[in-house]
Amino acid sequence: MTVHELPLSGITVVSLEQAVAAPYATRQLADLGARVIKLERPGEGDFARRYDTTVHGHSSYFVWLNRSKESLTLDVKDPRGKEVLHQLLAGADVFVQNLAPGGAGRLGLGVDALAERHPRLIPCTISGYGTTGPWADRKSYDLLVQCQTGLVSLTGTAEETARVGISVADIAAGMYAYTGVLTALYTRATTGRIHPVEVSLFEALAEWMGQPANYTRHGGSQPARLGTQHATIAPYGAFTTADGKQVLFSIQNEREWARLCADFLLQPALTDDPRFATGSDRVAHRDALNAIVAERFARSDAEEILKDLEEAGIACAGVNDVAAFLDHPVLAARGRWQEVAVPGATVQALRPPADLAGVPARMDPVPDVGEHTDAILTGLGLSPDAIASLRADAVV
Repeated sequence: MTVHELPLSGITVVSLEQAVAAPYATRQLADLGARVIKLERPGEGDFARRYDTTVHGHSSYFVWLNRSKESLTLDVKDPRGKEVLHQLLAGADVFVQNLAPGGAGRLGLGVDALAERHPRLIPCTISGYGTTGPWADRKSYDLLVQCQTGLVSLTGTAEETARVGISVADIAAGMYAYTGVLTALYTRATTGRIHPVEVSLFEALAEWMGQPANYTRHGGSQPARLGTQHATIAPYGAFTTADGKQVLFSIQNEREWARLCADFLLQPALTDDPRFATGSDRVAHRDALNAIVAERFARSDAEEILKDLEEAGIACAGVNDVAAFLDHPVLAARGRWQEVAVPGATVQALRPPADLAGVPARMDPVPDVGEHTDAILTGLGLSPDAIASLRADAVV
């Protein structure tokens, strides 16, 4: 199946994007066959290209987020660059931007201005705290939003907080922008109506904070910070085996609790212990229960613990590092790794997680800075001399 037969073939996305959130949204659109034209600064490109140099000299972030896109260098502050942008938008379906607060408006790319000039275009705005409200003009990045939503206060141990180890606010915003654009495209196709999409990092991650928000509002205090333990379920967490490894397991219901007691702990009478009669009781007496579990773990190595828990029907897993994750048998057996070209090399990348039956994953190359500039401008009707003039003036 060629790119022209993928679900979003025929859809063109122009993205004035940087960092993580917007590139993640547009990469997912590209995965489904959309033509994504990524606008980058002449000479330097998206600053995420320089976050690190670990992937054959390229940034691990950039390689993850930008496959299957076309890179056009363009100074959109220059009137000639802005006119090129509007030529692109005239033939586009979606415009995505995550500029600094107020940046789109200063460039004449606000939602109202775009609607007047490009009435069929779906604009998608990704911001830190929303385009209105008291924090509309504040800059933001992932860790700030993790802190502002309270996520950091829930993460770590009783002694110390910790950030989540991936860019979870950016990823959440990118996911909601992606689904918002898909919904807007569907609505335009079925009703003709245009619905601009707006997503903020703060509100995206706020949605993910729904359970602790309810717990805190109605319970009077927030969930405890317990490392791998769970604030409202016990036993739940990682315990150390006789060979010094960590195995995590969780009990989700009374049936599993009874099986854990009888078949793994070999203490069926624990189900009659009033300290552990209900889930809430087990949480209240977590320390005593954890001591019983820890004693059982200390008698067997990790392989035996995993075998015994699985035979008892208890969900469990070893605690992998990233290297072990890369070699995970599920990823290998299900063919989740696929080669992707980057400038000067080829790397292994994970296929998109949502499989559509009969639709192969699109895994086209990660572009070099401005790699498609001449081709895109030629497609807009610019002559070689006109392109050379723009390049001489650093407009492209």
